[in-house]
Amino acid sequence: MKECRHVAIIMDGNGRWAQAQGLPRTAGHLAGSDNVRTIAIAASEMGIQYLTLYAFSTENWKRSKDEVGYIMKLPAYFFKKYMQEFLDRGYRMNILGELDALPPATEKVLKDAMEESKKNTGLNLNICMNYGSQREILLAAKHYAADVLAGKADLNLDEAGFEKYLMTAGFPPVDLLIRTSGEERISNYLLWQIAYAELEFVPESWPEFTPDVLKRCLEEYSHRDRRFGGVKNV
Repeated sequence: MKECRHVAIIMDGNGRWAQAQGLPRTAGHLAGSDNVRTIAIAASEMGIQYLTLYAFSTENWKRSKDEVGYIMKLPAYFFKKYMQEFLDRGYRMNILGELDALPPATEKVLKDAMEESKKNTGLNLNICMNYGSQREILLAAKHYAADVLAGKADLNLDEAGFEKYLMTAGFPPVDLLIRTSGEERISNYLLWQIAYAELEFVPESWPEFTPDVLKRCLEEYSHRDRRFGGVKNV
């Protein structure tokens, strides 16, 4: 199968999945949280080195106060339940986003997870929390401009140089972007990093996204002709 180092997933449909079963939206977020563990293990076993998951966007603050409050408590539940297993498996946790805008308890849990796993060399499990790609690019541009003003950088900047200012600095480009729940849009996610990614939109909601669905996506990816703007040799 064609190598796929970096998979990004927009984990969509938690609330709608729960409501379809007569459950509160929070039940969907809980089920979705548990599914992160299932898919992380499957991804690692399938040879994926970087798994980047969209957990909470900068736009998700518009949701109800109760729903947002519940989501902010999930990291503590999640890492208490699974962190030791992740450490045993050698996973490295990377949290991408503006963490200082999160509730202090949530920020601490996320930063502790990164600190505990920073020496691990297995799967990079990247969780985007309070993340928006346009905001990421804007912050990177501001950081670069500040370095120029401080004499730490010059105006001779190329794409590789700019990538060092992004939250994904050091990561390979996304090979495959998957969105669950049947929606077919990017929603301000990894806009720079998916420049040449293959896109997959699947009907299953995130709680229904099984290792078999991931395998199906990877098999579809293996048949894609990735030319990166070039022409296929005949």
